[in-house]
Amino acid sequence: MTEPPIIDLANRRVYVAGHTGMAGSAIVRRLGREGCEVLTVSHRDLDLTGRRLRRAGLPRRIPTGHRGAWAELLSTAVTPLFLVDNLAMNVIRASSAIDVKKLLFLGSSCIFSKFAKQPIGENQLLTGELEPTNEWYAVAKIAGIKLCVAYRRQYGCDFISAMPTNLYGPGDNYHPQHTHVVAALIRRCHEAKVTWTPTVNVWGTGTPRREFLYIDDFADACVFLLKNYLQTEFINLGFGKEVTIGELADAVADVVGYGGKIVYDKSKPARRARCSTFRAKRRSDGPQRRRCRMASSSTYADFLNGALRER
Repeated sequence: MTEPPIIDLANRRVYVAGHTGMAGSAIVRRLGREGCEVLTVSHRDLDLTGRRLRRAGLPRRIPTGHRGAWAELLSTAVTPLFLVDNLAMNVIRASSAIDVKKLLFLGSSCIFSKFAKQPIGENQLLTGELEPTNEWYAVAKIAGIKLCVAYRRQYGCDFISAMPTNLYGPGDNYHPQHTHVVAALIRRCHEAKVTWTPTVNVWGTGTPRREFLYIDDFADACVFLLKNYLQTEFINLGFGKEVTIGELADAVADVVGYGGKIVYDKSKPARRARCSTFRAKRRSDGPQRRRCRMASSSTYADFLNGALRER
């Protein structure tokens, strides 16, 4: 028999920051089954990086409930403002000021050292050098984790943090240069299929191993944590199984229906050889995981719908 949740979200107001992105939109969809009032505000109407957010924006719009769900794309071309804006932590500060009952801060597995022992447990935070290509993003996320801990210890705020592994699914950004690996492979294989291109190039050797989590499984886990998790320590969110980039490329090509050859460009960087998270804190009644092929098929369908809308 499943235990009742510690916190019932029914009839509560829940704010989702970044609701138009892949992560935020999935959380909005999932919260639709909880009987709560989901609040969203566009960046045009509410700038979460603004210094006057606490006094001018968040209190009027989100008087009783908040949860954070924002995720920026990784990029090596980072400007100082990227780090400054993310270090401002205005949403966390404002949530404390207006007595938000619960906040979930989302990070990324890039917070761990590039030489972290595999699989990566939560206790490996700040144990080594960060991956240089996304260290600015990682520093901002680590600061958010520690700020949530500080507010919990000093003021008793129920602020928690979760670190998802690589996410994929409907709502992803399929930009040719700036996107996640699954979305990038879907676009490349699709374009090669429709143009009858015999090969698709993939950076590296294809041997690095990665863990991927379908976006709706991620949203299930976030809601589960909101309702059941009360601890200070952040928690990893992962699928529990890893694949090589080569296996992933073959699986995507199969879903897309691309019959050409995957060619690996070994002159290009491949980053760390393995990246898999380990969740030390487990609950047997947590959300179930989707089958990978089914999830990849829905992601490809989402890409096709987006491509048709752009025409």
